[in-house]
Amino acid sequence: MKRTILLAFALCLIQMGWSQGDSKRVLFIGNSYTAVNNLPLMVQNVAQSVGDRVEYESNTPGGCTFEQHCSNQSMDMIREGGWDVVVLQEQSQLPSFPQGQVETQCFPYAQRLIDSVYACNLNGEAMLYMTWGRENGDPQNGTVFPPLATYEGMDSLLYERYLYMARTFDASVCPVGRVWRYLRNNTPIQLYQGDGSHPSLEGSYAAACAFYTLIFRRSPLALTYNPGIDEQVARTIREAVQTVVYDTICFWLRQCPADTTQTDTTTTDTLATDTTQVDTTQVDTTTTGINFKFPEHKTQITVYPNPATTEATIVVDGPAHCFDAVLYDINGRRLRTCKLNQPTSVMDMSDLAPGIYLLSILSRTDTRTIRLVKQ
Repeated sequence: MKRTILLAFALCLIQMGWSQGDSKRVLFIGNSYTAVNNLPLMVQNVAQSVGDRVEYESNTPGGCTFEQHCSNQSMDMIREGGWDVVVLQEQSQLPSFPQGQVETQCFPYAQRLIDSVYACNLNGEAMLYMTWGRENGDPQNGTVFPPLATYEGMDSLLYERYLYMARTFDASVCPVGRVWRYLRNNTPIQLYQGDGSHPSLEGSYAAACAFYTLIFRRSPLALTYNPGIDEQVARTIREAVQTVVYDTICFWLRQCPADTTQTDTTTTDTLATDTTQVDTTQVDTTTTGINFKFPEHKTQITVYPNPATTEATIVVDGPAHCFDAVLYDINGRRLRTCKLNQPTSVMDMSDLAPGIYLLSILSRTDTRTIRLVKQ
């Protein structure tokens, strides 16, 4: 009798724990990068460790692309509705391929999937799964497209293309590749399996913590679930996710949480962890403007004046290349874009409130982001 009472009491406590946490229905659409180590289940376990609940389904055939997901059961699952979050992961190499190929084989299908999420799921959120460069790059494809020959080149392209899709097609993006890059640069943690491509248990744990952080808009530091790795390593991974994801959560989300406040220095610090975003060795800040270089393109770009009043002028000094300028507010919301297809272009800021903004200049292989002040 006593054992029965204790069991009933324990079940009551568990139910109370569930009721006090948040609950999310999440659909994972991807391929082996999502399937390996059962990432959806790991996200569920991570959330459960702090009293939150994830109910999930997934469709993750090996090597599957966005194009294939548009014509398989994934689209039917999206259209069933009722999803709070739909996670979308492209084939691991495709977004890093040459721009023309990505524009025809990736972007249109990403937009179709994202549009379907919003059409069929009231208050649903499309969340892109930004993956990582392979451990030693993609040397085979690097023979025809040199930026792929190294981890840094491949990873930077994945970052650029996923961020572009998120801003252009109105989605959140989970920057797992950014967390991996931070860990690669600052720790000896092995994130890859022996193939140099798929995630180790540590790599999947980093992804799970990042997804929890964005799905629930909460710090990962309180998480206690460990999938079976060294506890100090698990703690280091959670701290990396705190730095890269949570501390600038609004940069990655399509809509910033109302109760999240961030300072400009926090956002700038996180951007500065990756030279594909802010390269402090190449930026000369003055009271009148900012000059920085794209060495690969032999191009210098000048933005002036800074602070600006009604507009910012962008001067491209170098051979003709395809550059885009994207202006974000401090919370990462995209405000406007313009193509830099002339030596001099103008970004209109006349209708913007005084404050600090982020201006990203994107080439096909690199990105620079600067602070732009509106007086």
